[in-house]
Amino acid sequence: MLFEQLNLIDPILKALIEEGYTNPTPIQQQAIPIVLEGRDLLGCAQTGTGKTAAFSVPILQLLDGRPRNSRDPKNIRALILTPTRELAIQIDESIAAYGRHTNLRHTVIFGGVSQKPQTDTLGRGCDILVATPGRLLDLMQQRYISLDQIEIFVLDEADRMLDMGFIHDVRKVIARLPARRQSLFFSATMPPEIMQLADTILTNPQKVAVTPPSTTVEAIRQELYYVEKSDKRALLAHLLNEHKVPSALVFTRTKHGADRVAKELLRTGIKAEAIHGNKSQNARQRALSNFKSGQTRVLVATDIAARGIDVENLSHVINYEIPNIPETYVHRIGRTGRAGADGIAFSFCDTEERAYIRDIHKLIAKPIPVVHDHPYVSAAGSPESVAAPAKPIKPQQNNFQPRHPQGSSSQKNKKSWYGSRTGGKRPAFNS
Repeated sequence: MLFEQLNLIDPILKALIEEGYTNPTPIQQQAIPIVLEGRDLLGCAQTGTGKTAAFSVPILQLLDGRPRNSRDPKNIRALILTPTRELAIQIDESIAAYGRHTNLRHTVIFGGVSQKPQTDTLGRGCDILVATPGRLLDLMQQRYISLDQIEIFVLDEADRMLDMGFIHDVRKVIARLPARRQSLFFSATMPPEIMQLADTILTNPQKVAVTPPSTTVEAIRQELYYVEKSDKRALLAHLLNEHKVPSALVFTRTKHGADRVAKELLRTGIKAEAIHGNKSQNARQRALSNFKSGQTRVLVATDIAARGIDVENLSHVINYEIPNIPETYVHRIGRTGRAGADGIAFSFCDTEERAYIRDIHKLIAKPIPVVHDHPYVSAAGSPESVAAPAKPIKPQQNNFQPRHPQGSSSQKNKKSWYGSRTGGKRPAFNS
């Protein structure tokens, strides 16, 4: 299928061609016609499937082709709510690219920087606003923003909103939206809490699911390395040099861990920078810009900071530490192998992380191939009981059902993860 077959207007088609896009991805093929019909949409798609264009392209077309509800140019017509600054910036850049031949105005707001440039832009008028929850609520309270005239609302990365404890803020925003609106809801996973939230936002939605969230992109070559915790930094430097890795996104579990890994790589002569929540917004943007331009070879990130990082031709993702929530593994390695390209994912597993590997095997329904030939093999070895599941595992068929049976080790890990971030309490929906 070609974009021309999706009944898109000439200004948008021209922009897509200029961006080098000719064939829509599966989620774009399914979602764009639904959104153009004015229907609510529930989209289940993992990262790297092209969902930003799946909602931004039809939004641009709908707003370009209909008159304003209000004559006041300051009234916002579409709101896209997203969890992180990086993802908000990325979406705004995409809207700028796809809508360059329309007369629609757009801007992005997020915390961590001065609000004055943002409020100045809002004062000049805005059709499409991309925002993170905290800054949006802050500017609403200061009366810089009104949502009374919102025609289209997008909640992106809903599962990450839950993980980051933003659901309470999301509900505050939803309460201020007009009842008559079109709503689009996107999430990489669909646990019961997310389905409950979707039910409060959507009206008779069309459901679109592509590449089940419990599977990994087939184009990604996955490799598992059993290694002692103390040898991980040496193994990382070895693989980066041995494989002549041109660019790598390295994931750590903590902010301090990201800083330590980046400093160690610099000592070995490998240009690396860390990106996480303790960095200033300017520092984060500078590190990301250096990585995209190739000035920095390795970007070391935490999961939250990496959400929204979209780097073309990223060759490698490296799990320096194995995530204790198996879905996070899928999100991480999905940063490479995007848009049908090849990608490679290395994972370093120490003795304490082997239970996490078992959970990941269950989720992706296949074992990760183990690499035995490397200089830092764990003294404990890599037993077959860990390297591969004992029995064949059938993938989940229903993308909109919870995937963890009650009492599973991954569920326990998730409870532990929430506990570490919320004082033992899972973020509430009814608060």
